[in-house]
Amino acid sequence: MMKEKPLLSILADGEWHSGEDLAQALGVSRTAVWKQLNRLMEQGVGVERLRGKGYRLTDRIDLLDAERIVTQLPDRHRQALHLDVFDTIDSTNAYLMQGADLPGKLVRACLADRQEQGRGRRGRPWSSPPGENVYLSMALRLQGGFAALEGLSLVVGVAVARALESLGLERAALKWPNDVLVDNRKLAGILIELQGELEGAAGVIIGIGINTHMSDRDQAIDQPWISLDGAAPDVEWHRNDVVAAVIRETLDVLDSFEGSGFAAWRDQWQSRDAFFGQRLRTEPDGDEGLGAGIDASGAYLLDIDGRHKPLRAGELSLRRRV
Repeated sequence: MMKEKPLLSILADGEWHSGEDLAQALGVSRTAVWKQLNRLMEQGVGVERLRGKGYRLTDRIDLLDAERIVTQLPDRHRQALHLDVFDTIDSTNAYLMQGADLPGKLVRACLADRQEQGRGRRGRPWSSPPGENVYLSMALRLQGGFAALEGLSLVVGVAVARALESLGLERAALKWPNDVLVDNRKLAGILIELQGELEGAAGVIIGIGINTHMSDRDQAIDQPWISLDGAAPDVEWHRNDVVAAVIRETLDVLDSFEGSGFAAWRDQWQSRDAFFGQRLRTEPDGDEGLGAGIDASGAYLLDIDGRHKPLRAGELSLRRRV
């Protein structure tokens, strides 16, 4: 939809626009407008035509706009951030992995309307339909080397939950080590990838995917999931607002994390633990026990007959025992 994006931006208000007004606003002929409208309809965009009124969209279009995102950030984040927004990309994390540092910028961010090769934990594919969700990655450097990054995915989970709650979501739960849940269904996922040396400043890429407008007709996903539209239907969700809130909250949280480590955020994560006190089993080992929260390093504790077994990210995943 790249060529049609200016047209979509005008029609996104849901109002009627005559072909003459659209042609004038875009600086093209009415025939060119008509061709663009036909291409949009071929791509599945609902467009209504009515003689004497013109054209309007029948479906809501939530376009990504870098300027609308950046202007919502405080000055300290806006000055440090370089944000790229794409219609389609292979993977936002992969794009940042390949890119070079930008002089004068402390954080590089990448946002896409659609990913062709989105990835989740352990290389699993992340469903990435166009126009539906948030696919955001941020690259930055954190002091202390890799050893100081224990619990990073957990504090980012806290940041994402807080950001969404600031926009109207009821209290979100966190599933160790990297998911945000509502009603035991996955709303968002986090993927952390590291670059650089074991000591000194560590290069970190934080990938965040958030189901925003996705509906049942869009995807067949092999786990329970929910979108922001479904989790809080009374809120009018806008992806630009979601991205701005997530960037703002994540950078604020990371400022504290870099200075004080995971310990300062342990209680906040524990208060959102989706599995605390639940009967669980680990995969692939098959251990069974009760969820017992996290230790000081961010490892999840499984209570097996009164003995706490620590589980570490990258080795195991948790599933409710049924």
